[in-house]
Amino acid sequence: MAEKENHSIDRSLKTRHISMIALGGSIGTGLFVASGSAISEAGPAGALIAYVAMGIMVYFLMTSLGEMATYMPVSGSFATYSTKYVDPALGFAMGWNYWFNWAITLAVDISTVSIVMKFWLPSVPGWVWSSVALILIFVVNALTVKAFGETEYWMALIKVITVIIFLVIGVAVIFGIMGGHATYLNNFTYKKAPFVGGIPMILSVFVVAGFSFQGTELIGITAGESATPEKSVPKAINQVFWRILLFYILSIFVIACIIPYTSPDLLGSSASDVKISPFTLVFRRAGLAGAASVMNAVILTSVISSANSGMYASTRMLYSMALEGYAPKTFSLTTKRGIPLMALIGTTIVGALTFISSIAGPEIYMWLVAASGLTGFIAWLGIAISHFRFRRAFVKQGHQLDELKYHAKWFPFGPIFAFVLCLLVIAGQDIHSFATFNWEAIGISYMSVPIFIVLYTYYKLKYHTHMIPLDEVDLTQPDFILKGRKAQK
Repeated sequence: MAEKENHSIDRSLKTRHISMIALGGSIGTGLFVASGSAISEAGPAGALIAYVAMGIMVYFLMTSLGEMATYMPVSGSFATYSTKYVDPALGFAMGWNYWFNWAITLAVDISTVSIVMKFWLPSVPGWVWSSVALILIFVVNALTVKAFGETEYWMALIKVITVIIFLVIGVAVIFGIMGGHATYLNNFTYKKAPFVGGIPMILSVFVVAGFSFQGTELIGITAGESATPEKSVPKAINQVFWRILLFYILSIFVIACIIPYTSPDLLGSSASDVKISPFTLVFRRAGLAGAASVMNAVILTSVISSANSGMYASTRMLYSMALEGYAPKTFSLTTKRGIPLMALIGTTIVGALTFISSIAGPEIYMWLVAASGLTGFIAWLGIAISHFRFRRAFVKQGHQLDELKYHAKWFPFGPIFAFVLCLLVIAGQDIHSFATFNWEAIGISYMSVPIFIVLYTYYKLKYHTHMIPLDEVDLTQPDFILKGRKAQK
């Protein structure tokens, strides 16, 4: 293995790659299958309110991340920002927390590939398909960052085209142009609709919506390998936010118009429920033969795309932590093509071992999945805190906002709003178990929180770190950004 002495990565991702990576990371089984359960629980209007509120929060998070990522585009992204702008202990906990999350998600996704393939080839052992998927994803990530970006671009495009076709056909069904009689807005006034279960149910759907939007923070990771981060990141943020919000809101609106909230077909939540995916049902209603098979192919693409993004994100986070001294230095070594190969191998081994545990010890596997459950929301909390501190330090040290190539609007409301809503979602993850004093369920649901606290406390006690005073925050920018600005002048 030829290694670079300076541990550098290859900055060759284009704007279209970054936009599609973030978009592809958040459009998956959450939209294609689980969106129906949100309508079933909170009713059509309740689901829409939850997704709109969560979408607004995600927008503020993305603008916060965008401000920091254009100023300091690094592969470690928010873990590095936590280290520099808040407290090294927070950066340590954030980094390992996020790496663990995606390494486990990788295992979940390759397990899901086998479930999806059973739809067509039930006699082939599931581990065969999972192994093929893992090898394929490893090879794509081991080639070049451009190979990863191009692969992700086309897989995300398949999902985007599917959603657009669904929306067009769905509107045709609502107005009776396809699929028989028109439904119009009748299901919005059916029985207890448009709101079902009141505010508690809307809050519970916040959790579903939050999981659906996770993956948007990949923009921060990809900024570290963007050819032009100061242009690509702001453009990607604006594109991705509106596309995600429109895709989710319009899709849920179409589903709610066509399928009543009382339908048991809305209760699917995983890739194994493809036959009752709301998308499949709407396509069938429109008279399209083979709808389930088509949607299964799209869901397969989504799962592989998610695993591909997960492999990339966790590899880059491990690489960045090695540079910061939070992980063994060997993980910072890169190939001539700028790929952190040792970090990639390490992540692949953990993902493979976790997958093997799903076969050998299902209980261990379920605990690992539960342990990674809330880590995405914890990462979002870290982004909000880091941005709040970054902006205050930036101003305190005498800088002007017009120095920033991109700055988040509505500061400080944005990061504060995101922080509060993330806390609410984490706290409301399993309110029912608290009501029934089901301590085992509580332990499983909230396991991510004590793991994060242990990581943070361990580093804090070992190295005696403290919150960095605002006037001592390191606002030094990477050399390539400074050189680029000098060249522009």
